[in-house]
Amino acid sequence: MDANSLLCSSNSSKPHFIFNFNHSSSCQFLTPLPTKLLINSKLLSSPRTSLRTSALTVEKPLDKPSEPREMLPRIDKSGRFCSPRAARELALLIAYAACLEGSDPVRLFERRMNARREPGYEFDKDSLLKYNHMSFGGPPVTTETVEEADELLRNNEKESAIEAEVLSAPPKLVYGKLILRFTRKLLVAVVDKWDSHVLVIDKVAPPNWKNEPAGRILELCILHLAMSEIAVLGTRHQIVINEAVDLAKRFCDGAAPRIINGCLRTFVKDLEGTGITQASETAQEVVS
Repeated sequence: MDANSLLCSSNSSKPHFIFNFNHSSSCQFLTPLPTKLLINSKLLSSPRTSLRTSALTVEKPLDKPSEPREMLPRIDKSGRFCSPRAARELALLIAYAACLEGSDPVRLFERRMNARREPGYEFDKDSLLKYNHMSFGGPPVTTETVEEADELLRNNEKESAIEAEVLSAPPKLVYGKLILRFTRKLLVAVVDKWDSHVLVIDKVAPPNWKNEPAGRILELCILHLAMSEIAVLGTRHQIVINEAVDLAKRFCDGAAPRIINGCLRTFVKDLEGTGITQASETAQEVVS
């Protein structure tokens, strides 16, 4: 099976991307990573959309989005990311790249961890303090003058450059040891549960996502990561769902955050129902 292969689940004729575990496939880790994860989503939400603002946009400014909630300290004593959000973001980056090239995400993660740096490469650690995990997309940005539009674009370009530098840097320079371990656990869980969660997603995802899976790889990866963290790692589903929705707000477009929220809540409800049924059956067996 080649890297572009699709899988049709047993109960659906709609294709769903799978990882093709072809360990001989190659990957250049120091080349730019997927564009969709390197562009700040304030103006560019995905390859399927164009710039949301222009120098000629003249409209009444929309209400400002609410301030992002506070997070735990992002940088540890070694000057590296130490928040769980960073681990989930890195796991999404690796899972997305693995889907695109048809490789095993765990092996892809390990190869990227061990990749040699290019001669003369230097990473600016100050960029970690400027990088914002909570920089979400939002409604179309409006300006009243050409000067305001130009300033907005310049600021966005600066943020995009910081994002590109951080996400394409060698992981050991960006993430603390605990975060890298957590990332690997997430990816292992995704691989272990991938086939079973394909069937679940076929049931809970909207038809248009299943009709065009090639355009929803990122959204499907978010679902796989969240479902695997809940089912395998046992993280509280409220936390995982909030994190998945935030990732969708940051890197996806349109109704993706709302759809992902609904899919995961249905998944948790079914998972809890299955647990109750199994517990009831076990109790009956003990009584009998």
